[in-house]
Amino acid sequence: MAPLTSVLALVLASVPICVNADISVLVGTWSSGSMKVQTGSGFANPAQVSFTYPNTSGISYSFAAKDSTTDGDPWYEISRYRFTSNGSQPNCITAAMNWVHGTYAEADNGSIVLTPNGDGYQQIQDPCAAVSNFIENYNDTELLVNGYYTYTDVTLGLALQLYTFDGSPLAPMYQISSTPNMLPTQQLRNVTVATQVIQRRGNGAQQSRSTSLAWTLVPKAAVAVFVLAVGSSLL
Repeated sequence: MAPLTSVLALVLASVPICVNADISVLVGTWSSGSMKVQTGSGFANPAQVSFTYPNTSGISYSFAAKDSTTDGDPWYEISRYRFTSNGSQPNCITAAMNWVHGTYAEADNGSIVLTPNGDGYQQIQDPCAAVSNFIENYNDTELLVNGYYTYTDVTLGLALQLYTFDGSPLAPMYQISSTPNMLPTQQLRNVTVATQVIQRRGNGAQQSRSTSLAWTLVPKAAVAVFVLAVGSSLL
């Protein structure tokens, strides 16, 4: 059995060192798990609307510091590589690669509003779907609710805990760099309505999907939560 002092030290090391004390604690690049998924070059290539697949899944967030010389909001960038299992069809595992960037602002209640720049996109792979592999625009406004904090992990160092619009925790992320590793903070691709053929069936038939600028993945209930959390000042 470990000495009580050792156990106490581990507990104290895991206590959050900052709970929404200052939005500046977000600045830097953060990554979950094995930290193979990272923002910046090496994950998304917006000019080619393509991805480089990491060895493992995960999420990565980067936040830039506010530029005191301008009136604009600071920038963020997100890289996500996730799998979704299917209990009734174990071989039907959906993979999603997602990249988006834009600006972020702090609401009056301390929540963080992420506003996309309009050039984000994602790739969905589902071997059991009618269209098994397609790319679509992704430009959803996202909300990180009040309660985010940083803390020190005894093994991996400084960590960040964020919460989605409904209060669900994201996977803990660990700081890779205190300065953000991000693609250029500007429009990185021309976004137009298009149909992109990703794959063909064995019989030669094309599989295609129209992409649109107005994809909305948030359910109606989430919109209500968003309005209540952000407040009328940002509507």
